[in-house]
Amino acid sequence: MTKLTGNPLNTLADWLAHLETAHPTVIELGLQRVAAVRDRLGIEFQCPVIIVGGTNGKGSTCAMLESILMQGGYKVGLYTSPHLIHFNERARINGVPVADSQLVDAFLAVEQARSDTSLSYFEFTTLGCLKIFADAGLDVVILEVGLGGRLDAVNIFNADVAIVTSVDIDHVEYLGNTREAIGFEKAGIFRTGKTAVCSDPSPPQSLIDHAREIDADLWLFGRDFNYAGDSLQWNYAGRQQRRNSLAYPSLRGANQLLNASAALAALEALKDRLPLGAQEIRNGLVMIDLPGRFQVMPGKPTVVLDVAHNLQAAATLHQNLGNMGFHPYTYAVFGAMQDKDIAGVIRQLKDQIDHWCVTDLPLPRAASAQHLENLLIAQDVLSDRERSIQRFATPADAYNYALSKAGENDRIVVFGSFLTVAGVIAQRQS
Repeated sequence: MTKLTGNPLNTLADWLAHLETAHPTVIELGLQRVAAVRDRLGIEFQCPVIIVGGTNGKGSTCAMLESILMQGGYKVGLYTSPHLIHFNERARINGVPVADSQLVDAFLAVEQARSDTSLSYFEFTTLGCLKIFADAGLDVVILEVGLGGRLDAVNIFNADVAIVTSVDIDHVEYLGNTREAIGFEKAGIFRTGKTAVCSDPSPPQSLIDHAREIDADLWLFGRDFNYAGDSLQWNYAGRQQRRNSLAYPSLRGANQLLNASAALAALEALKDRLPLGAQEIRNGLVMIDLPGRFQVMPGKPTVVLDVAHNLQAAATLHQNLGNMGFHPYTYAVFGAMQDKDIAGVIRQLKDQIDHWCVTDLPLPRAASAQHLENLLIAQDVLSDRERSIQRFATPADAYNYALSKAGENDRIVVFGSFLTVAGVIAQRQS
C-alpha cells in the first residue's frame, strides 16, 4: 500500500480516490494486519456487538436490528457495505450517515496508525468507520460482513451475537464452490460461549459442526426459533420469548420473515442487556428503510429495484415478481460483475422478463453489455417476436430507454450489481 506523503488529504473524495489506487489487490483476506492497526488505534467496544453474515439477507437483517433498537431508544451504530450512492451510507449512527469531516479525520488517524502495515481499501475504510463508532459512546454496534466471515475485516471484533442469514454459492474464488465450504467460512464469526444464530432453513453441516467444536450457543431456525403468520400479521417464537401480532416488515419479499425472525432471535439473546418492549419491536419492523431490496417505487409504470446478483437472490426475486400480479410486459435493466454466475441468474429470471436492457458498468471486473447479450442469446431469450435485447453504456441510459418504451401498466425491474441499482437511483434523483 502506497504511503501517503506530503500534505494530508482534505476531502472525503480525495481520500477515497487515494485509497482506490493505493493497494495492489482489491481483496486481501486475513486478520493479522487489520487487527494490529485496530490495537494501535485503540478501537474497542464496551457495548454489545452484533455481527451479521450470510450470502443474502445481511443488509435486510441489519436494517431490521437498527430500526428496532432505535425504537427502543438505544444509540445504534450500523456498519454495512457496499454503499449505493454515497460512501457515508456505510456508517450510520441512529440512522444518520456520518459526516464527511468525521470520515476525513478518522482516515487520517488510520493512516498515521498503520505505519508500514498494508491495508486494503475495505480494511482501511472499515477501521476508519469503526473508529468513529468507538468514539461515539454507542449502546450497540451492528456490523455487516463484507465477504465470507472468518477472514473478513469486521471479524477482528468478538460478536456477542453472530447471525448467519443464509448460505449459498457466491464468491467461489475466495470461499469455495460448495455450501459446506462456504458455510465453514461464514461460521467463522461465531464465538465460544456466545450466541450464534442461523436462519438458513437447511444449514450446512460444516456450520453446525464448527459451532459445536468451539462451543458456541447455536440457535437454529425451526429448532430454537421460528415464525408463523397469516395475511394480516405474524408471530415469533424463540427459546423463552414469544412476540405475537407483529406487523409485516416494511421490506417486501418472500424471505423477509426469515430475516426478521433471525433479528428477533438475536435480540432475545440480548434481552438482559438490551431490553425491548412489544410496541418498540412492532414500530421498528414497519419503519425500516433499505433501498434496493425488492423496492417497489410509487407511480406507473411499476419500477422494482433489487440488488439480486447471485443464484439464491435471483430465485427470490423470481418468486417476488411472480407474486406481484399481471403486467403486460416486463423490462429488465440488468448489469452484473463478471465473476458472478450470470448464466444461472438469467436462467432463474428469463421467464419473467420480456425485454432486456443490458448495461456496461464502470468497473473493470464488470461484465460488458455485449457479454450479457451473448449469454441471453445462448439461453434463447429471443424465442419469439415479443422479446428483445438492447445494449447500453450506462444503467441510466438503459433505464431511460425502458421508461420510454414501457406502458403505464408494464413493469421495469432494475437488478444485478449494486452499481446497476445505484445508477438508476441517481438518474431518478437527478
